[in-house]
Amino acid sequence: MKRRQFLTSTSAAILTASVLSQTPVRRAFAQGQRRLVMPPLLDTRGTGRLALTATSGRTAFAGDPGIPTAGFNQAYLGPTILIQNGELAAEVTNTLGEPISTHWHGLLLPGEHDGGPHLAIAPGATWQPKMSIAQDPATVWYHSHIHERTAKQVYFGLAGVIHVTDGQDDARGLPSTYGLDDLTLVLQDRRFDASGRMVYDPSMMDIMHGFAGNRLLVNGQVGATAVVPQGIVRLRLLNGSNARIYTLHLDDTRLMHLVATDGGFLPAPVALDVLRLAPGERAEVLVDFSSGGAPVLMSDPDQAYGVLQFATDPALSARITRLPSVLDGAPEDMSGTEVATRQISLDMGMGGMMMGGGGMTINGRPYDMRRIDFEVALGSVERWQIRSTMVAHPFHVHGIRFRVVTENGGAPRPENNGWKDTVLVLGEAEILARFDQPTSRETPFMFHCHILEHEDAGMMGQFTVT
Repeated sequence: MKRRQFLTSTSAAILTASVLSQTPVRRAFAQGQRRLVMPPLLDTRGTGRLALTATSGRTAFAGDPGIPTAGFNQAYLGPTILIQNGELAAEVTNTLGEPISTHWHGLLLPGEHDGGPHLAIAPGATWQPKMSIAQDPATVWYHSHIHERTAKQVYFGLAGVIHVTDGQDDARGLPSTYGLDDLTLVLQDRRFDASGRMVYDPSMMDIMHGFAGNRLLVNGQVGATAVVPQGIVRLRLLNGSNARIYTLHLDDTRLMHLVATDGGFLPAPVALDVLRLAPGERAEVLVDFSSGGAPVLMSDPDQAYGVLQFATDPALSARITRLPSVLDGAPEDMSGTEVATRQISLDMGMGGMMMGGGGMTINGRPYDMRRIDFEVALGSVERWQIRSTMVAHPFHVHGIRFRVVTENGGAPRPENNGWKDTVLVLGEAEILARFDQPTSRETPFMFHCHILEHEDAGMMGQFTVT
């Protein structure tokens, strides 16, 4: 889809879902800016063990003296975790003064290992899930998921990225050198006050629309430049914002080639000049930097937001110089196999908030940890028809990956044609999913809006798979 056509058709809906700050970050990148740093890489493949510690710290984002933050194994955000299929023994220790959880967003695991609100880690405690990883290569992520505290905890840093790998990217012709031609990019907007402090103080309107920032961060850094070789570079993009929806393009009109969505690879690269990315979604794109230049990754339609400056360095070795023509992703066609159809309405209203309630519901009911909304048969396929009201809602389901069948009665957008676990609902969307991971009433799976303020205010439900 052409960028002009895309912006005309969706800008109004996205603007409703992602409120502009009073002081937007404008496109302005000076020479001599600091180089973008990747999150530290934590490779679990040799040991089959993973150790994370949720800790407090202080982080200086933009010349400030340092702001209280939180992270996993560091002051803000967490390491990029590299895992492969097989057994993985994890330990997550909480040194903070309040409960957290660690949800493995995009990993296909039983409910007892999913890390949702029912699996809180108390202050000073350690959670030790022993997980069996068995899924296609994908870029997934992890973040705290405590009911009514998710938005604030993720905002201040309790999140990170996971690469599920099978070691075959070189055979696929994909860039795979971490930090050189394979970049992990966590996109976030954060709100800073006049003194340069990052703040989280949502008003009623912030809760209604989602908390939007006035400054853009990539990997927790402001105004950094990504230095890349003059060849094909892989960008693993995560929208880690609480609410902002990005519509990404490169300012010099060069294309992005989509190779993977939330749950894995596509059958072949898809050329895009704009990519929409809602909170919780991931996308892997290839960009050809062989011609050099210094393009800026931009976000519309709010304004021309500069997300990230690129610069090429001829001294860096370009491992991949041509785009692959095919990939080995094979999203399953589950049409005709579904045993149930469910209607899901993502509802919000000022009335509930004015009366002291959250105002956010699914099918007219706010989240209740004691209530099971759906009971799903293990191994079954279901069709879910999701409707949003008032604003666009990114809809996420735990424990599964799904196919988007239709959007507003038509074909899904290009970035929704692969395996997904989160989809932006701009009116109506229809999905098909197979439920292969078991879960009980004690640790049910969640389905919710991934605007984190909406989730905390009650736009969430839960289901069992038995």
